[in-house]
Amino acid sequence: MDGRRRNPYQLTDETPVYVISVAAQLSGLHPQTLRQYDRLGLVSPDRTAGRGRRYSARDIELLRTVQALSQDEGINLAGIKRIIELENQVAALQQRVAELATAVDGAAAVLQQREAQVHASYRRDLVPYQPPVPGNALVVWRPKRPLD
Repeated sequence: MDGRRRNPYQLTDETPVYVISVAAQLSGLHPQTLRQYDRLGLVSPDRTAGRGRRYSARDIELLRTVQALSQDEGINLAGIKRIIELENQVAALQQRVAELATAVDGAAAVLQQREAQVHASYRRDLVPYQPPVPGNALVVWRPKRPLD
């Protein structure tokens, strides 16, 4: 979660609100087909305390997708289940990549900040040493002091 408190009465796409008869009407499928999809693990609705199925808007969309893949594309239910699993895996991996990209960006920012601190700590009164260039040497002569 993002740290904010959620309103328990706020509906989202994940909120299970539809009983099986309503979900069947919304998806255009027979209730028995929804039960079969649940048994096969294609669509897994939430359950009430009395074990009644409750479908969310996302579940309804998934039911429509299963129907389209089955009827329009001719894919069998085992193939549809594998497609759904792979799509879920891709979504999870994309989320993980986004998390890692955020972590890398944060680490890069910290690194730049530390580098700037090191550069700021340099003494400005020091001059870098440069070896003398041949032919441009300067010799300082001082006479010896007489012995007393």
